[in-house]
Amino acid sequence: MTSIRACLLMASLAAMGVAQAQTAPSTPAPATKADDSSLTWKGITLYGIVDLGLQYDTHSAPFSDYFPPGSASIVQKNDYDSPTGLTPSNLSQSRIGISGNEPLVGDWAAIFRFETFFNPQSGDLADGLKSVALNNGKALSSQNVGVDTSVAGQLFSGVAVAGFASPTYGSFTFGRNLTLLADGISKYDPMGAAQAFSIIGFSGTAAGGGDTEDRRLDQSLKYYAKYDWLHLGALYQFGSSSGSTNTGYQFQIGADYAGFSIDGYYFKKYDAVSISALSAAQVADLQTGTCTAAAPATPQCWPISNSLSATISDNQTYAVMALYAFDPVPLKIYGGYEHIAFNNPTNPLAAGTLTIGGYILAFTTNDAYDNQKTLEVWWAGLKYSLMPDLDVMLAYYAYDQNNYASAADQAACAANGTSHSQCSGTEGAASIVFDYRLSKRFDVYAGSMWSGVTDGLANGYLNKDNIATTVGLRFKF
Repeated sequence: MTSIRACLLMASLAAMGVAQAQTAPSTPAPATKADDSSLTWKGITLYGIVDLGLQYDTHSAPFSDYFPPGSASIVQKNDYDSPTGLTPSNLSQSRIGISGNEPLVGDWAAIFRFETFFNPQSGDLADGLKSVALNNGKALSSQNVGVDTSVAGQLFSGVAVAGFASPTYGSFTFGRNLTLLADGISKYDPMGAAQAFSIIGFSGTAAGGGDTEDRRLDQSLKYYAKYDWLHLGALYQFGSSSGSTNTGYQFQIGADYAGFSIDGYYFKKYDAVSISALSAAQVADLQTGTCTAAAPATPQCWPISNSLSATISDNQTYAVMALYAFDPVPLKIYGGYEHIAFNNPTNPLAAGTLTIGGYILAFTTNDAYDNQKTLEVWWAGLKYSLMPDLDVMLAYYAYDQNNYASAADQAACAANGTSHSQCSGTEGAASIVFDYRLSKRFDVYAGSMWSGVTDGLANGYLNKDNIATTVGLRFKF
């Protein structure tokens, strides 16, 4: 029945004919319609995006002022309400950034890029971990939207990198990098990783190789180059300690030929962190005892507002993604597949460890994967230009989880697939978006996404599906 409702809703959107866009001049265009220019001065460019819309969800928790997409477009455990409200960053993450390019020797240049993510509906810095921490100790039916993410209120939560680049040899950037895998998701997702219309855009599970906090990696070195038809990339994250603790590495290889593009990826991440809100019992544990100046590292000294629960794992990811652009037909088709394996960490993290944004992992679970968990992610879709300024995008996404329950829980999984989160399960999503460019820098859009969960992936959920319908506008400069 839910699938029927989703199809009817998407069909009604198709009849609306509303749509896409891109950017409008950063300053009012002169009457003569002179050529527009970017905000660049002596090699330094100021740029940004403001994306704001109105969304209705059939099942969601009340919207958040801090979570980057604001709403839970994808079905979540705490979906007890049917809210309508303003949502940020539906097609693109709202941001303001500055970049620089200074020529050096030959075709080499020194480069830098810094981006700040914000939520235009509230004026707050985007901070997904704060959205989770605000639910600490609350029952599901009393929570607001709160979802883990790599954006945790950092001053430069998008990227913060400096390095060198050459059109001949490629680019080397150091700092807080968006990963190669995340770049691939943006390129090969028919929705362009739109947070309101793509499960792999809303959730960083695929882009982060299993855990969304790894969509962007601090203390990393990234290389990318394109040699004619060949793509090559590599990334390494330093752990700031001995051994492999909190380190990671990625590789990419791909090619372009006659409208066809394909890339393969490998990602190994040690000590991946997946956070959740503290239960009422965990909050009570932190409040037991007395905080003293002599022992400031004790749990009683950890503020509830900055503490979270976490599951730690070592993750290994393989992925292949492709697209084909037809010519002269204005059509692109997309597809991708990813296989993620979760194992107990080689280097367990102790309670009190800090994660991104300075949040405290007050409770850590290092033995969640005595049996290996595997998650398979796949998607397919298309983008078609109905008119020169009007695009329609269609996509379907699926997650498939294996049964990694203990021997003692296998019988329960067989009898009731939702009895444990370790039981096998699926999650699916289907979406449609119309995007209309009113000008070079300004577009409007309308779309809808259905999502649903079954069996182990539905464990503990108040509702098992959601339809998120969104209209909005986007301005780029």
